[in-house]
Amino acid sequence: MLIVDMENKENGSLDVKNSVENGRPPDPADWAVTDVVNYFRTAGFEEQASAFQEQEIDGKSLLLMTRNDVLTGLSLKLGPALKIYEYHVKPLQTQHLKNNSL
Repeated sequence: MLIVDMENKENGSLDVKNSVENGRPPDPADWAVTDVVNYFRTAGFEEQASAFQEQEIDGKSLLLMTRNDVLTGLSLKLGPALKIYEYHVKPLQTQHLKNNSL
């Protein structure tokens, strides 16, 4: 079973350490829609997580999302949408690119 050690930071972001938890593969590209939904629920975005389910956002889709997709495409309130993109989507994209450019 995979474990991701997440630590809440003051800005609402999570420090995601590369272990394994919640049954999610460590590479977000391998996440199913339910993994994405559970990631955002665990991160404290219970209400907003359902938008990822409704739009069928899996890990590959999550990694392709732009700021505009998150702010307008998911019909989320602006505050949570900004936090989701800046503190979660963008860091996951950056981490994925680093891990796959070795």
